[in-house]
Amino acid sequence: MIFDIKSFTSKIICEGENRDTFIETQANDNELVLFITAAADKPKFIELHWDTEPWEGALILGDAWERSYGNLHFLPLSENDRWMPWYFIATDKIKSFCFGVKTGCNSFVSFRYDAEGITALVDVRNGGSGVHLGGRRLCLATFICSEYNSEDVIGCLRDYCGKLCENPILPKERIYGGNNWYYAYGKSSYEQIISDARLQVELASGTDNKPFQVIDDCWQKKKCAGPWLPNKKFRNMKKLAEEIKEAGARPGIWVRLLCNKDRRLKRSFKIKRKGRRTYLDPTHPEVKKFIRSDIERIRDWGYELIKHDFSTADLFGDFGGNLTCTITNIDSWHFYDKTKTNAEIVLDFYRLVKEAAGDMIIIGCNTVSHLSAGMVHIYRTGDDTSGKEWERTRDYGVNTLAFRMAQNEKFYMCDADCVGIQKDNIPWEKNGQWLHLLSYSNTPLFVSCCNAIGEKERADLKKAYKVFNEPHSIKPVDIFDTKIPSLWEIDGERVRYEW
Repeated sequence: MIFDIKSFTSKIICEGENRDTFIETQANDNELVLFITAAADKPKFIELHWDTEPWEGALILGDAWERSYGNLHFLPLSENDRWMPWYFIATDKIKSFCFGVKTGCNSFVSFRYDAEGITALVDVRNGGSGVHLGGRRLCLATFICSEYNSEDVIGCLRDYCGKLCENPILPKERIYGGNNWYYAYGKSSYEQIISDARLQVELASGTDNKPFQVIDDCWQKKKCAGPWLPNKKFRNMKKLAEEIKEAGARPGIWVRLLCNKDRRLKRSFKIKRKGRRTYLDPTHPEVKKFIRSDIERIRDWGYELIKHDFSTADLFGDFGGNLTCTITNIDSWHFYDKTKTNAEIVLDFYRLVKEAAGDMIIIGCNTVSHLSAGMVHIYRTGDDTSGKEWERTRDYGVNTLAFRMAQNEKFYMCDADCVGIQKDNIPWEKNGQWLHLLSYSNTPLFVSCCNAIGEKERADLKKAYKVFNEPHSIKPVDIFDTKIPSLWEIDGERVRYEW
């Protein structure tokens, strides 16, 4: 081990002076459990530092707060000046070690590993302010360090991810099918969704596993916001779900639970930030009731999958790609309930969604990755791909598939996002490669297309759906050379993609 997990220095940062905040730890082998207690104080951060032995030639890969944004890659230790949320792996391609925190923790934890050693910044704030613990003793995180001797670095990381998550929830069958966003971009209708569902059933012919037809942002009264009731083009959402099932597909639906313009919601139920829009505060009892009723209504309509989106940005004021070592860059604000950390608040919100969803499949998009484990069946690991720009699909889709696929089936099922097909936009020789890779990836496969696709696309999609419904062995090979791996090992053979 290059460092002793039990030997560290610590620093506590509060609003004002530290009067009664203190931390405790419990150590066991390669684990360290961190606790905090505070009565009058309002703690904000805990900083832990471990001195490490020099490791020349080490390469470092970290994770992301929520989705990644095409920026995951290995960096030499000498150049690694970034903060890495949740965990990281360090390797010289022969031996490796991983260091991070278990999923479902009650704080936001990021790491920095450089020539000075390893620093963990534990964010315990409520909003952008210190948390009012009121004397409560809170378990903040369980740190785990593991060493490996193997040239299969992704395999080592996959094993480590299994140690971080004790309670993943996984769908009983492979999840695939249509999502209308990347060909329609919000322009759709009841009739178009039925046509899309029938197309998915045709493409999946010969497989026993029914495809989904997911209705993305387009069906509700307000653009990208509630109330979660149908607009004039969609009319009757329960009847639509029934017709999707009659066509032979499974109905799914998109929502943005924390952005709602329903007049029944009072302004006092919302998070207010200077210079920013207002969003629902999930710590308010009335908001909790409202969110639960929205989800239960959708479930009662007959939808079998719910994709909830935007909640990290709606909670904390920005997307993960713009954040560094902390979950929010906005100071001096708090939630209605000031007594819980941001991580506790996020977990409570996810539990509410999970309970209200019942037996629906849950997809988390723009949810917090480490806190989504055990709360969602499927997790969108990267920012949006595209039906218009190939470079966006390549940079975001391939990157997140390669560098976060170690989490697949260990935290949740990893969704690297759709194959977006718009006529005459992205050459099929490019998009077809993305489809091919996803079909072998053992991760969810969603395709965004309508009946206007050509015969070549149609034939390739039918083949991909058959391939997808069987298990495969896959890993990226050139992970140390590029952000966009082009060389992959699939079922024992090497395949090179021309991205």
